[in-house]
Amino acid sequence: MARKETENTVQVNGGRTREKRTMSLHTQAVINQYLPIWLMLVPVFAYFFVFKILPMYGIQMAFKDFNLMKGLSGSKWVGLKHFKKLFNDPYFYRIFRNTVRISLLSLITGIPAEIILALLINELRHVFYKRIVQTISYLPHFISWVVVGGMFTLLLSTQGGAINEIIKFFGGTPIFFLGDTRYFVGTVIVTRLWKSVGWGTIIYLAAIAGINQEMYESAMLDGATRFQRIWYVTLPSLMPTIVMLTIMSLANILSAGFDQIFNMYNQAVYPVADIIDTYVYRQGFENANFSYSTAVGLFNSVVSFFMVMTANWASRRFVKYSMW
Repeated sequence: MARKETENTVQVNGGRTREKRTMSLHTQAVINQYLPIWLMLVPVFAYFFVFKILPMYGIQMAFKDFNLMKGLSGSKWVGLKHFKKLFNDPYFYRIFRNTVRISLLSLITGIPAEIILALLINELRHVFYKRIVQTISYLPHFISWVVVGGMFTLLLSTQGGAINEIIKFFGGTPIFFLGDTRYFVGTVIVTRLWKSVGWGTIIYLAAIAGINQEMYESAMLDGATRFQRIWYVTLPSLMPTIVMLTIMSLANILSAGFDQIFNMYNQAVYPVADIIDTYVYRQGFENANFSYSTAVGLFNSVVSFFMVMTANWASRRFVKYSMW
């Protein structure tokens, strides 16, 4: 009996050893297969670690009176002093309102414009013209906001600008688009659409390309028109992509586009154009008020986090789609 038990134990242990060896070989094969992909991800991980994770150490600056000579560790801890100053500053509520206003208008106009343009491009049957339209539409994305700002400053100028020359040709009065608070926000939204709408269609076109063609064939057999196929097949199939991109956009709800605003605004339009990012820039780099600007930036990040969480919950609750 003792001998048989010993043999059974040896057989069991041998089986476990072979199983472990098989799993080890399988794991090694998987690692060898995906090693190039992991190596390609190393720069991505390095970027997020260096520029996203390590800077989080500086968050404590928002709770200190930062002194450049003493350094971060030697600066005096002041707790919520800068946050109290932030919430007691009437000007902050103005820039907060401006930021939300510009961001929401960009979101409300941008996503529908991207979807509509993607649907229109997808309906083009001639491949050559389709590629030309798509290339022209997303080409502005690669132009720097510094260049774009200069272009539209010339185009919208009251002194010989092409747009105002057209207005005068039809008997109108020249409009100072970049210096009048009544027109500046609209100008920002239109120029942003011009620059970004084509680039945003790429994801939607990729999602449309992945839709099962049998659904379109079935709709055609049922007598559905082209518009009905778009409404009842394409748009419902795009809903997960639309929800995902909308939630991701809400993460930047308090980031109304520093590059664009900074290159296009001026003191005359501060009441409607000054946003959190430009305010942080002036406080941090022009006034050297590093602790206060860090507190504003931290507030921005916290609000954006809660916006994303709320949007994801609402999407999962009412639309049945969510990112997680």
